[in-house]
Amino acid sequence: MEVGTLPVELWRVILAYLPLPELGRCCLVSRAWRELILSLDNTRWRQLCLGCQECRHPNWPSRPHQEPSSWREALKQHALASRTWTQNGPELQSSACLHLFRRRKDRRVWHVGPGCEFETLRGALGLVGPYDRIVLHPGVYEEQAEVVLKVPVEVVGLGRLGEVSLLVCMEQQCPTARLCNLVFMPAWFSSVVYKTSSGHIQLDNCNFEGAQLQVRGPGTCQARFCSFSQGSSAHFLGVNLSLLDSCDFSGSDTASVTIEGASVSERNWACKHLAALARTFPSWGSPWNGTPQGDPQAWYAGGPQPPGTNITLEDWSKGNWPRRAGVRGGEKGGRQDTVIGEGWSESEHSEGEDEDNPSPEIRTTDDDRYLTDYKLSHGHHGLAHLLKPRPDSSLPPASSPDPPLVTSDLRSLQQELQRDPEAQGLAATVQGCVLRRCLFRDGKGGVHVCNHGNARLEGNVFRGLNYAVRCVQNATIVMLRNEVCECRASGVFLRLSAQGLIAENNIHSNGEAGLDIRKGANPIILCNRIHSGLRSGIVVLGNGKGSIRSNQIYNNKEAGVYILFNGNPVVSGNHIFQGLAAGIAVNENGRGMIVDNVIRENQWGGADIRRGGDPVLRNNFICHGYSDGVVVGERGRGLIEGNHIYCNKGCGVWVMSSSLPQLLGNYITHNRMYGLAVFCRKDPEAGMAREGYQTGGGGGGGGEGGGGGGAGGGGVGGQENFNEEGELMAWESDLDSEDERFSARRSISIALVEGNCMSRNGAVGLYVKSSEPLNVVANLVNSNRGAGVAVLQSIQLTRLVANCVHDNSRGGVTVERDSRVELRGNGVYDNGGHGISFRGDGQIGENDVIGNRGYGIRVSDNADVKVLRNRVQPVQGCGIGVLGPVKGFVHDNLLFQGHPGNAKPLLHGDPGNESCVLRSNSLLKHSNRSCPSAPPWALENPAPRPVIDPPASQSSTRYPSHLAISMSTRISATVERGCHSNGSMFCSLV
Repeated sequence: MEVGTLPVELWRVILAYLPLPELGRCCLVSRAWRELILSLDNTRWRQLCLGCQECRHPNWPSRPHQEPSSWREALKQHALASRTWTQNGPELQSSACLHLFRRRKDRRVWHVGPGCEFETLRGALGLVGPYDRIVLHPGVYEEQAEVVLKVPVEVVGLGRLGEVSLLVCMEQQCPTARLCNLVFMPAWFSSVVYKTSSGHIQLDNCNFEGAQLQVRGPGTCQARFCSFSQGSSAHFLGVNLSLLDSCDFSGSDTASVTIEGASVSERNWACKHLAALARTFPSWGSPWNGTPQGDPQAWYAGGPQPPGTNITLEDWSKGNWPRRAGVRGGEKGGRQDTVIGEGWSESEHSEGEDEDNPSPEIRTTDDDRYLTDYKLSHGHHGLAHLLKPRPDSSLPPASSPDPPLVTSDLRSLQQELQRDPEAQGLAATVQGCVLRRCLFRDGKGGVHVCNHGNARLEGNVFRGLNYAVRCVQNATIVMLRNEVCECRASGVFLRLSAQGLIAENNIHSNGEAGLDIRKGANPIILCNRIHSGLRSGIVVLGNGKGSIRSNQIYNNKEAGVYILFNGNPVVSGNHIFQGLAAGIAVNENGRGMIVDNVIRENQWGGADIRRGGDPVLRNNFICHGYSDGVVVGERGRGLIEGNHIYCNKGCGVWVMSSSLPQLLGNYITHNRMYGLAVFCRKDPEAGMAREGYQTGGGGGGGGEGGGGGGAGGGGVGGQENFNEEGELMAWESDLDSEDERFSARRSISIALVEGNCMSRNGAVGLYVKSSEPLNVVANLVNSNRGAGVAVLQSIQLTRLVANCVHDNSRGGVTVERDSRVELRGNGVYDNGGHGISFRGDGQIGENDVIGNRGYGIRVSDNADVKVLRNRVQPVQGCGIGVLGPVKGFVHDNLLFQGHPGNAKPLLHGDPGNESCVLRSNSLLKHSNRSCPSAPPWALENPAPRPVIDPPASQSSTRYPSHLAISMSTRISATVERGCHSNGSMFCSLV
C-alpha cells in the first residue's frame, strides 16, 4: 500500500498500535515509509522507549523527572547500546567462529523455571548454544557452587524487575555475555556474584543487593540502568575500558566503585565499541544554570547584583554598606574593633594643626593666585606619570575619583582547553572505567581510583556520602559536569601524586573541603562551581600542587582556597566571592602562585597570609570585602605585586610587624579605613581587631577553626580532617625543592613596601605602629582622607625613601613619639596640614616639602632629629619650625617663601632651646609683598623629588614597582638615639 493513499494523520493513528519490531520492518519498505515512521509524535516514542523491558527513563536515576530532548533519539541510543555484546561476531576469523556466528540467525530461546524445559540455571547453561537466550521465569534461583559461562549467552528475567533473583557466583570464560532484568544476591560461599577476566559482560536493568561485580583486564563491562544497593560494589582491576551508564549506587560500606591498577596491554574485542559509545555522551546543559543570586557574571554586566554589591562611592565613604544578615562573625568580621584613634580619623585634627592653618580669608581669596603665581612647580617629579591622564583621556587608578571596574571575565572550558594542551589531552582521553549519568547516594564512598588506575566521570551525581571521589597513588581521573554535594567529609580527595582534569562540576554543600589536594597530587581544576561548603572550597596541603583556573568559588563558610603545609598550587583567573571567611588563606608554610583572580565580598581578608605562608599574590582584584583586602599576619611572607585592592570595608592591606612581606606595585585605593596598616604583634589595638585572625588561619568567624579547613591555623586547633585515616602529617620529610617560580623573588630581611599607589582611602594612607624595621620606597600616597603617612610607633628604624605624598586631606607625614624614622628623597606636596610633623627620633634629609597648608616641617616635643638639605616652601605657616625641647640640628636647608602675605618666619626656632642647632640654612623671599609676577625659582639639581626614572612607555596602567630601581638595595643607614651628640648617623643614596 502506498503511503499517499491515506492522510498522514490517519497513518499515525494506525501506526500507534504497532509494536517496535513491526515499526522497524515498516521502515525497511521504502524511504516514504521510513519518513512516515520517523514522523510519529514524541508521545508514541516515549511509550516505545519505556515499554522496553531492559530500558528505564533515559535520565534515571539522577533526573527521572527531566524529559529528554528527543525520545526517539533516546530509543535509538538504547538500541545501539543494547547490541554491543553481539558486535564481536564479524571480526572472528576461524571457521568454527564463523559457524557460531551463522547460528545467531536462528538463536534458540530456553526457558528456565517450574514446569519449563529446565528447572535450574546450571542445567540450561550446560546445553545452550552460542548466542542463545535463556529466559528465567519468576522465582529465586540459588546455586551451591560457582557457575561458569563457557559460550556466549544472554540471560533475561521474565516479568518485572525484582521477580527473578539469582543467588549465584558466576565466572565468565566466554568472549561475551549479556544479563538483563535480574536481581543478584551473593551466594553463601562468596560475595562476588559475577566476575570476568577476559571477556565482555553487558548488564542491562539489573539489581545488585549486597553483592560484588568484579572485572579484571583485559575483560570489559558495560552496565546500564543497574542498581547497586545494600553494600554492593563494582571492582575494576587493570581494565582498558568499561562503561557504567545510568546506574544507581546506594548504601555502600566502602567505595561503590573501585578502579585499581594500570590498564593491561592486552585489549579485548569490545574496547573499540565501548570507546565509540563513550564518545556519544549527549551534551548536557551548562552547569552554571542558576546560582544563589543569579549568574555571578551579571554583577559585572549590570544584571542582578548579589548582596552587598550595589554600593555607591557616597555610601562607601559614609559607611552605609549593608552587611548580609546572619553572617557568622557579626561586626567583628567587619573590623569594627580596629579604632582609628589618636587623631587619625578624618573628622579629627592632630595637635597643633589648627593653630597653624591659614585664615579663611587667605584660603578663599588667595589660594588660586598662590597656586598659579607663587608655588614652585613640582608636577614633573619621578612618580608624576601615575597621576597624569592617559592618552585616551581616562584617569589612572591613582588619581581617579571612582574605583576601578572589574573587567575580568571567566574563561569558558573551551577557551581553557585551547590554552592548555595537557588539559585538552585529558579531556579527550577515554581510558579505564567510564561512569556517566550515575547516582551515588547515602553510603560511605563513591568512586575510589588508586594505584595508576584511570577513570572518567561525566554527568554523575554524588550525594550524601562520606566522600564522593578519592584519587590516590599515581591514579588519573577526568571529572566533567558532575554534581558533588552533601558529603560528610571532603567532596573530591586527591593525594599521593594523583592527577587529572576536574572541569565544569558543581561541588557544593560538603561537610569539609569541596576539593582536598595533598601529598604531591597535581590536578587541573577548571571552570567549576565550588560553593556553599561548611568549611573551605579548596584545600591544598602537604606538598599538594594543582592548577586551579576559571572557577567560581563562593559562599563557603571558611576560606575559598586554603593553602598550607607546603601546598604549592597555581590559582589563576578564578572568581572567589561571598565567602564567610577569607577569600584565599595561606598558612603554615603554604606557598602558591595566586594571579589574575577576582576576590570580592568576603567577610574576612580577601587574602590572608600568616605562619610562614609565602605565596606570590599578583595582578588580582581584591575588592568590596567586609573586612581588609589583604592580611599578612604573624610570620607571614610573600610577594604581593601588581594587585588592585579597593573598596574594602577595613584596610586595604593589614600587616603585622613580625611578618616579612614584599608589597610591590599595588593599587590600594578607595578602602574605608587605612590604605596600608602595619601593627605590632602585641599592640592591643591590633589584637582586638584581629581576634579570630590570630587563631583563625584563613579567616575567622570560627574562632579556632578559621580559614579553609579550620585551620586554627592549619592543623593545630582546627577541626578539618587533615590527618585523614590516621596518616601522619610528616610534611617536613616530604618537601619539594624550592619551586623555580620563586627564583626571581628578591631576597629581603626587612619588610618592603615599594612602588605602590595608596590613594583615596578613608583614613591614613600608610599607618605604621610597628616593632620591626620597615622600608617604604617609591610609593605614591595621595588624596587620602586622613594624613598621607602616620608613624605612631616604630621601635626599630622605619625608612621612608623616594616617596611622593601628595594632596592628602590632613598632613603629609606625621611621626609621633617613640618612633625611629628616616625620611629621605621624598616629595611632600599640597597636603591639607603640615608637610612633615616630627616628634620622634631620626633624620629628615633631602626632601622636597612644597605647598602644604600648615608648616613645611614641624619638629616638636622631645624629638631627636637631623634636618638636612631639604627644600621647603609652605603656603601659610613656617617653613621649618622647631618647637619645644628638641635635640639635633637643622643644617643646609633651602627655604622658599610662599604667599607674600605670609607673615610667619620661614625658619623658626625656640630661643630657649640650646640643644638644637640651626645653621647654614638658605632663605629665599620675595623682593616685595605684592610680587606681581612668578618668582624666578625652580626645583633644579636635582629635579623635584622623588627622583626616579619613569618607564619608557609612560604607561600608568602597569604597576610602578620597577620605577624604584631596586631602591631598597641603595639605602645604607645607621640611626641611633642621641644622634645630635654622637654624630653616628650616615645615610646616602648611591
